[in-house]
Amino acid sequence: MYALGMVETISIPLGIEAGDAMLKAAEVELQMAQVVCAGKYIVCVSGDVAAVRHAVEAGKATAGDCLVDSFVIPNVHEKVVCAISAASPVDLVAALGIVETFSLSAAVQAADIAVKAAEVDLIEVRLGRGMGGKSFVLLTGEVAAVRSSIASAEQFEGLDGMLARTVVIPSPHPDLIQALL
Repeated sequence: MYALGMVETISIPLGIEAGDAMLKAAEVELQMAQVVCAGKYIVCVSGDVAAVRHAVEAGKATAGDCLVDSFVIPNVHEKVVCAISAASPVDLVAALGIVETFSLSAAVQAADIAVKAAEVDLIEVRLGRGMGGKSFVLLTGEVAAVRSSIASAEQFEGLDGMLARTVVIPSPHPDLIQALL
């Protein structure tokens, strides 16, 4: 089973050290390791579930009290990985759903929950660059599907107070969509 895991720290040096610990702890593939807004550092790895869990635990232990958030998503939806890199093609936007979070990890988790809950397409998972440490998810589909997927993300207990706001915009203006893409 394919999994995705992330460790998010408030310290750049400890984030880099946590990333090193993650990669040394288990056979995982590095998906992303970078500085993000507000002086945070994220490390994202993928691989089989047990390896990703072990790597994330090693990263969390190394991060210590500088840990902001973390996750392991077993059986992560393939649309999530594409949306993190803003590589999702979008043809028609019937409705636009937006989920804003206080952590990068929470945004990725919300995206996975949303895309598994209803027939929607992820446009992007924008991870905390230039946003004061916040992140957001953009998704599209029919209005009812977007509402359902947003509701599922809102109800997910794993976000632990990291959900900031959500919005569903039926028939968004084409100029707005162009600006977002």
